[in-house]
Amino acid sequence: MEIKKICVVGTGTMAKGIVQTFAQAGYPVVVKGRAGRTFDTLEETIGKGLSKLVSKGKMEQSKMDEILGNITKSVTYEGCSDADLFIEAIAEDMETKHAIFADIEAIAKEDAILSTNTSSLSITEIASKSKRPGKIIGMHFFNPVPMMKLVEIIKGKLTDEEVHEAIYALSQAIGKTPVSVEEAPGFVVNRILVPMINEGIGILADGVATKEEIDTAMKLGANHPMGPLELGDLIGLDVCLAIMEVLYNEFGDPKYRPHTLLRKMVRANLLGRKTGKGFYEYN
Repeated sequence: MEIKKICVVGTGTMAKGIVQTFAQAGYPVVVKGRAGRTFDTLEETIGKGLSKLVSKGKMEQSKMDEILGNITKSVTYEGCSDADLFIEAIAEDMETKHAIFADIEAIAKEDAILSTNTSSLSITEIASKSKRPGKIIGMHFFNPVPMMKLVEIIKGKLTDEEVHEAIYALSQAIGKTPVSVEEAPGFVVNRILVPMINEGIGILADGVATKEEIDTAMKLGANHPMGPLELGDLIGLDVCLAIMEVLYNEFGDPKYRPHTLLRKMVRANLLGRKTGKGFYEYN
């Protein structure tokens, strides 16, 4: 099962990182999105990051031009009809994913693999309304995608083994380290990581320490590169809440209950870096 052309559905932070990663590895990538600021400026945004590498002497200008040349955009799914692999990277919402996968299936060739970058949702449930559930698999990248080496590869109950093997090999081909995961809520990383962020939020709410002290304690005491509140801001507090809700709903265990302060932050649209303010303020 050879994968030559990729279609990434979405234009957010994760989608852009995925696009850059594949384009940088030499794969032609079509970005399916809707006309608007993030879609219209996608090449410019990716180019800014690559320009920094060029200015530091870590990349030749010709290589940057080649990477950007591997990227095309389409406002219709028909522009992706010949893709060998689709990677959905939009909202952490099951109804939305069902709708997107239905649109993809309507135009995808029969042997195309359909993957999702979900950070916590059930691959089996995403595939439940599909006519080709064996072709559906999870590819969970981590932010910032071009720098982070890990890809969690999640098999649904009905995912074909040859699909898993193809995605595992592809992840290695683009310079990532794949980890195979049997489907479970939150997979591996987020089942451990996001409850830690939630606990950090609880410590802040209880007045045990300031946000700076909480983050400093975990950086110096546990050798973490970022503290839990800084990390929550980077991931997006809305994403953290969505993952906690999946864990709580799936397991029914109170240790996974989202903290009320996390809910308040999301209601106030204080989501972290993506909105300019979360537990910290960003320019």
